[in-house]
Amino acid sequence: MNETIRVTIWNEYRHEMTKPNVRELYPNGMHHTIAEGLTGNFAIHTATLDEPEHGLTDEVLANTDVLIWWGHVAHKEVTDEIVDRVASRVLQGMGFIALHSSHYAKVFKKLMGTTCSLLYRDVGEKERLWVIAPGHPIAEGIGPFFELEREEMYGEFFDIPSPDEVVFTSWFEGGNVFRSGCCFHRGQGKIFYFRPGHELYPTYHDANVLRVISNAVGWAAPVKREALRFGKAVPALEVIQPKI
Repeated sequence: MNETIRVTIWNEYRHEMTKPNVRELYPNGMHHTIAEGLTGNFAIHTATLDEPEHGLTDEVLANTDVLIWWGHVAHKEVTDEIVDRVASRVLQGMGFIALHSSHYAKVFKKLMGTTCSLLYRDVGEKERLWVIAPGHPIAEGIGPFFELEREEMYGEFFDIPSPDEVVFTSWFEGGNVFRSGCCFHRGQGKIFYFRPGHELYPTYHDANVLRVISNAVGWAAPVKREALRFGKAVPALEVIQPKI
């Protein structure tokens, strides 16, 4: 029997509060729409930027197996203390899923060690996401490709370290391509970057998008094992023979 995965969905929750067209798509915020659309044995908690400690207290993170992150206009408002706290938990084994413009989130950039910059264009063009790792668990239940009729374009070059595996590659109506589903390992933690999710479009109402995020939660969940030990190891595991 599968154990319950504890998921925290974090959203800066600014566009929904200030833009009527975004609020119409996500009346309770993107974090709640995602929470309602995920499928799996999950216990879901939500947190937002303007809560104390951005809703990411030590207690919340200690009870989080996988953290989903959506940010855009307020990356700089996330305090370095919280960034370090989240990054430390990832290295200890917490899964981390960065959505859309979270490529510029402080914590994602810290974990990647690069600028995470890219090309972009927002004219609401078609995006076709091709599955290029069909045997990967994040692609389970997804056909050879799926399409989003309107999305913001992200284009290469995407300044990230070479992913451990690329699950999806996007083609856009304007001709650009992009590595849209990238897997990384950092310390004991697993990270998945998933490109779709511009706030002006109903992306998080799409069944394929929600299936991918649900699959990613299962993939990124920590392995149940004793915490690793580092530093001096005493006593020796085998008899050390005297040296002449």
